[in-house]
Amino acid sequence: MSPETATDVADAALAAAVRRLANTQVLVIGDAMLDRYVYGAVDRISPEAPVPVLKVENVLAVPGGAANVVRNLAALRVAVAFVSIIGDDEAGGDLTGLIGNQPGVEPWLLVQGRRITTLKTRFVAQGRAVQGHQILRADREDSRPIHPKLADRLLKIARDAIGATSVVILSDYRKGVLAGDIPTRIIAAARKAGRRIVADVHAPDYHRYAGADVVMAAARDLAAATGLPAGDDASVAAAAAVLRERHDFGAVLVTRGEDGMTLVDAAGCQHFPAESAEVFDIAGTGDTALATLGAGLAAGLDLRLATRLANIAASVVVGKIGTSVVRESDLLAAISPHAGALRKIVSRDVAARLAERWRRSQWRVGYTDDAFDPLKPGHIHLIEQAHGACDRLIVGVQGDAAVRATKGANRPHQSEAVRAARLASLPAVDLVIVDTSGTADEIIRLLRPHVVVKTSSEARDAAAAVMQEWNGAVMLAEMLPEIASD
Repeated sequence: MSPETATDVADAALAAAVRRLANTQVLVIGDAMLDRYVYGAVDRISPEAPVPVLKVENVLAVPGGAANVVRNLAALRVAVAFVSIIGDDEAGGDLTGLIGNQPGVEPWLLVQGRRITTLKTRFVAQGRAVQGHQILRADREDSRPIHPKLADRLLKIARDAIGATSVVILSDYRKGVLAGDIPTRIIAAARKAGRRIVADVHAPDYHRYAGADVVMAAARDLAAATGLPAGDDASVAAAAAVLRERHDFGAVLVTRGEDGMTLVDAAGCQHFPAESAEVFDIAGTGDTALATLGAGLAAGLDLRLATRLANIAASVVVGKIGTSVVRESDLLAAISPHAGALRKIVSRDVAARLAERWRRSQWRVGYTDDAFDPLKPGHIHLIEQAHGACDRLIVGVQGDAAVRATKGANRPHQSEAVRAARLASLPAVDLVIVDTSGTADEIIRLLRPHVVVKTSSEARDAAAAVMQEWNGAVMLAEMLPEIASD
């Protein structure tokens, strides 16, 4: 078998595994949070102190923590039961609404009086010099253990839900939901029912998760828990083996940032190199990997195959700004970037319907446009910036007549069909529309994106006048010289 054929076979097996994730059943128990993103432009430094002044343009709230695990599972079309605790505050109410709108999710969000719902507010600068960078994060939280009576009620609901699901995911961010012996009691109930348990533990006290089938651990927590180094492949494997044996874990999956992941189980050790070409934002990466791993095990995938998918999912989500999700189409595109690319080219009306569906699923919709005649490296740079600012990116390509009208009778160099096909082949692009009639304002109003990315201050200002109708954001892209002069 040739290397090319072997690659095709491997890709086909991965794609088949991705398609098995939908319609599985998973129970998630853990710390629900609200992630709030405040987007704006930074053009000056405050005269009061040496800090940037953020001119707020848009605010977006999405589920975080264990709730982000749920959001990722819903994006993969998994049926989810979610058990957690929130406070009787505004953030708790917002989180309840966001979770309730997720397709296929059965939420059990218990309210504890006078408790603060964990809220992480990130301030993100979208100015030319600090493209998509966080400049500050402000947290409000109550990490005390939940009330004992509420803990008993949580355990009762969890035991009932275990019987209706295939895998139990425990997401412990140390915010009080999984405090004390709650994980031990849940694991005992799951094992009695014959269910697999996957735990993501953000602390070194792994003894409370003894007997779990898979435990995800950051390399730094692994080192703290075992007292062993965890800086390279060999030391990570050795420390993970010690942790696995010490607490009777079925497997330990170590997340290692730019070094990928390492899985240690009864069959030995396997390293999974990071597959991301560029990192925009690591927020929520572990949640995405955890959701994909749990869905894979619920679908009956081999642990190594499920881990491979989790690693691919993590590589996709780090290419986006903010707490994002990964869908089946994202995974398939990452596995086979050119498969079915032409299906991305749709009419304006179809794009508008899909954009509306994405908004209802709490996905951030982005839009950018240009002639792309021909597609150059600078255009790729533009598209990657736009992709990083949203969950779903729609790209408009100017039709032949429009290009001819603005650039002369000898243009375009490539037909609109060729230019659209080249754009559709890019993994960062979710939809392509050919603009053969109407104005840019009409298209923006039809799509109603959360963010529009423009290449000049004049175009930015024109789009901003439209976007303000629904409080949308406009981002000025960092341009390479070849685009600015085209």
